[in-house]
Amino acid sequence: MNDEYRPPETPLAVLHEDHEILVVEKPAGLLSVPGKGAHLADCLLARIEAVFPTALLVHRLDRDTSGVMVFALSPHAQRHLGLQFEKRQVKKTYVARVAGRLEPKAGTVDLPLVVDWPNRPRQKVCHETGRAAVTDWRVLKAADKESRVRLFPRTGRSHQLRVHMLALGHPILGDPFYAEGAARAHPRLMLHSEELRLRHPDGGEGVRFRAKAPF
Repeated sequence: MNDEYRPPETPLAVLHEDHEILVVEKPAGLLSVPGKGAHLADCLLARIEAVFPTALLVHRLDRDTSGVMVFALSPHAQRHLGLQFEKRQVKKTYVARVAGRLEPKAGTVDLPLVVDWPNRPRQKVCHETGRAAVTDWRVLKAADKESRVRLFPRTGRSHQLRVHMLALGHPILGDPFYAEGAARAHPRLMLHSEELRLRHPDGGEGVRFRAKAPF
């Protein structure tokens, strides 16, 4: 994050609110939580706390990723949701535009990831010290220059989808860390959290929240 932080002035987009949870659509370019230093204080959590003072963090999205995020509105909900994420019970669906024609039509990337310390926050594949990371993918539309894909992460590692697509030779368009040349020259990272499926903290009923990709 060496580049200047210019968070978007997008108004808070609430998708769902009840007595236990708050679901919002995070804009691209906004940190989920504050970074180090006053210049990185503006973030989604701070904006939400200004309106919903009891809001508690459950998970994060990368600054450059947009899409569905859930926040707890009580300590009980935070524990309940936190366990679901920890036990990989939350089903996440992303949409991405990647460089080149991705083939075959569907597949799985199973490559362990670890932080690339000299270049952090970049991550890298490492079979010796990496933590297990698995992503299922399915092509929605393919052309010679780019493909539109749906991604289903089974694990929640930092930059997982970005590094896994790079490992396939098809970096996500607009990625400031992993794309190069023409693939990098896009107004934003073309990665969007499209859907979250989880159990509601009050009663455990299955619920689904969705926000269409803006690209």
